[in-house]
Amino acid sequence: MSIELPAFGVGAAQMGNLYRPTPEDVAQAALAAAWDGGLRYYDTAPHYGMGLSERRLGAMLRTRERSEFVLSSKVGRLIVDDPAGGSGDDLDNGFAVPDSTQRVWDVSAGGIRRSIEESLERMGLDRLDIAYLHDPEEGPEDQAFAEALPALIALREEGVVRAVGVGSKSDRALARFTATGALDLVMISGRYTLLEQPAARELLPLCERHGTRAVAVSVYNSGILSRETPSRESAYEYGQVPEAVWERAMALAALCEEHGVTLPQAATHFPLRHPAVVNVTLGMRTPEHVASNLARMEARIPSELWEAIDAL
Repeated sequence: MSIELPAFGVGAAQMGNLYRPTPEDVAQAALAAAWDGGLRYYDTAPHYGMGLSERRLGAMLRTRERSEFVLSSKVGRLIVDDPAGGSGDDLDNGFAVPDSTQRVWDVSAGGIRRSIEESLERMGLDRLDIAYLHDPEEGPEDQAFAEALPALIALREEGVVRAVGVGSKSDRALARFTATGALDLVMISGRYTLLEQPAARELLPLCERHGTRAVAVSVYNSGILSRETPSRESAYEYGQVPEAVWERAMALAALCEEHGVTLPQAATHFPLRHPAVVNVTLGMRTPEHVASNLARMEARIPSELWEAIDAL
């Protein structure tokens, strides 16, 4: 793979009004702050706000030199008009946007090509660098394996995209696709974090074997690692925190404090310790959120903390 990813990137799910509305001016100010802070990898998806994330991200990136950034989006779900016209919002899927459109799974070769074309149209850009198959385990996984994967490989060979991968919260699904040796990248959501590392069992060894690079996302496990002191009101996997998870998070926070590091700083840097992980991508909603993330990215983590965490 010819693409070199920086150590950190911008995840644009929150630009799609994840969980709550974000005003347009705030979203654009956050994206501008991320650019001004030196971040040059941006990841989005049609799924994020029924295309709103792609439209907002494209509005910022169109004003920048195309050669200066790396851009990824995802395939597998198409955004189509709702025949019923819609009457509410998309919060059942996590996004505060109107439900006048809907998501339709299409992992056929034609659907994969159409998804990329429509993403580029929404963003107003001429090319993607990376296309990830999005959450195949939530849709027709076997068809995705048989049809979407070869389609992505063909698009890479044609030069439509420079690299292909799969993004998922399922380390099992990621391992299945990685074992083919055909992927340039995997995007691991929540399965290789300071809190838990199931991806280390099978997936990451497969990445090393096949030369597949890994991008780590959801490194705060939906929120429990995002504060210096975990809160009982924090989320874990978008739900309540199990007792065993709570106890481990508190133990990690105590170790971090002993070594003069915050829990979010350690969570931000932890995945990069693995040789297969080349990037950590963080979500950002506001300029203040961007500033906080940039400070975490710049933190220095003493080796003694990692040794103590390994012992834990």
